Amino acid sequence: MTSPSWSRLRPMRARPADEPHRAVTPLELLFDLCFVVAVAQAAAPLHHSLAGNHVADGLRAYLTIFFCIWWAWMNFTWFASAYDTDDDLYRVTTLVQIAGALVLAAGVAPAFERDDYRVITAGYVVMRLALASQWLRAAKSDPPRRRTAIRYAVGVIGLQGCWLLWLLLPGEWTLGAFLVLALAELAVPIWAELAPGGPTIYHRHHIAERYGLFTLIVLGEAVAAASMAFRSGLDETGRHTPELLSLAVSGLVIVFALWWLYFDQPVRCRFGSLRASTAWGYGHYLIFASAAAVGAGLAAAVDHVTHHADASATLSGFAVAVPVATYLLTLWSLFTCPHQRPRTRWMLPVTVVLALGTPLLPGSVELLAALLAALVLLTGPRR
Repeated sequence: MTSPSWSRLRPMRARPADEPHRAVTPLELLFDLCFVVAVAQAAAPLHHSLAGNHVADGLRAYLTIFFCIWWAWMNFTWFASAYDTDDDLYRVTTLVQIAGALVLAAGVAPAFERDDYRVITAGYVVMRLALASQWLRAAKSDPPRRRTAIRYAVGVIGLQGCWLLWLLLPGEWTLGAFLVLALAELAVPIWAELAPGGPTIYHRHHIAERYGLFTLIVLGEAVAAASMAFRSGLDETGRHTPELLSLAVSGLVIVFALWWLYFDQPVRCRFGSLRASTAWGYGHYLIFASAAAVGAGLAAAVDHVTHHADASATLSGFAVAVPVATYLLTLWSLFTCPHQRPRTRWMLPVTVVLALGTPLLPGSVELLAALLAALVLLTGPRR
């Protein structure tokens, strides 16, 4: 199958919302695969911050960087669901966005170590300006939704100038200004979708599949991060082998349970309105960020067992329990709907409370794994 030539570019019109057999494309899979590099780069220094007992600084940098990663990924995902023409220009523009993601990943270490966000901002701006060019192309080819597309392009381009100015601010202003600009980024899609021309068209099954695949990738990154820590611990000494093996098994159970609970939820009721779609799409920031943080927490727990961490046993336990609790609570908030059985609807929030209590007891990671396994067994299949 040959790709279309530059002289025969396809009009970028909205794809049907009920298009049959709509599936994730190889380009989208490549996009996700390259983005997980940025996720890995963000999770690794979080692990070192937790192990070194620099929790506040580590979380601030991690959540800031992860917002940039998630937001760029999310905007591309929804755009592609509406306007994926798969012609040469679309492919090249998407590859530019991927290049921007790799630049962003290269800037993670300076951001964590020296609060130097210049490289991250450069990569982010590249990704976002490439997407803005896609929106301008959609505005030209899709007259019914031209105003919507123009609003997206104007909002994205305008904010990139603000991000560049953000680099010039004094250090004490950067966090507050970041929060303001992040809220402005979140407001752009809502403002654009309310344009007189009408909202963009997206494929519900395609969106659900894209989010599910990225959840898998992030959970896989948690497994990879933890396994590297376990390997290092086992290579270094044999004295801690039983404890490390117990942590390894417990970590796998935790990740398997998180996977099970996510994909056992119905998503068909989540896209009925702009408000519901926005809440579902935005809420996944906490799903993705907490899933990746589980790996960092497990790695910090390994460092505690092998005496390479300044953090206490309680703090190491919270490094795993807090992201797990955040994941569960967000899952419950996003997927609670009439399709859930009343008998099991309360189990997720109760498990959150119990999970946050496990670090106060010996063997907190093992207890957390047992708790999640029990949750999976009690909720049971929904099909």
